[in-house]
Amino acid sequence: MATSLRPHKCPSTYPGTVRQLVVTGPGRDAPTVIITNDHDIKTKALIAQYARRMTIEQRLAEIIQAFCADALSSTVNLNIDLDVVLCVLAQALLAAFRARLGASYAAATPDTLQRRFLDTPGTIINDGDTITVVLSRRTYSPVLRQSDLRAETIVPWWQGRRLRLQFA
Repeated sequence: MATSLRPHKCPSTYPGTVRQLVVTGPGRDAPTVIITNDHDIKTKALIAQYARRMTIEQRLAEIIQAFCADALSSTVNLNIDLDVVLCVLAQALLAAFRARLGASYAAATPDTLQRRFLDTPGTIINDGDTITVVLSRRTYSPVLRQSDLRAETIVPWWQGRRLRLQFA
C-alpha cells in the first residue's frame, strides 16, 4: 500500500488546506484517492474509516443489484418505502446468514448465496406443531452442515411451532 501525504491548497473557493491520500494495494484495480480536511487523524485510522464507508457503499450496490432496488414497484411513496425496507431487511438477513456460514463466506455476494444455498430444492413437511424443511443434497451441503445454523427453532409468531432443518 502506498500513500501520498501533502497539504494542498485547492484551486476552488474552499478556504483551507486539504490532505490527500492515494491508496493502492491488493484488491484495488485503481488507486483510491481520499481527500480530507482532518489533518490530525492518523493515516491508518483514516484509511480504516474510509474502508468501512466503502464497505457500506458496496453493500448498498449489492442491494441494488440483487434485490432490484433500482426498479421499485411503484411511484406511490408507500410502495417505494416498503420496497426499500424489504430490500434492507433482505440484506440484513443475508448478512446474518453469511456470518453463520463462516469466514470463507464473509464477503460472499447475495447472488452467490442465492445460487449456492437459497436455490436449494427440498421438501416441506407439516406435522401440525413442527414444520420440517428437508434440503436436497447439493455440492455446498457440507458448508450448511458445518455452519452455525440451528437445526431446530421455535417460531413465536407461528403460535410456538417448531421449524426444523434437515439435510437429505
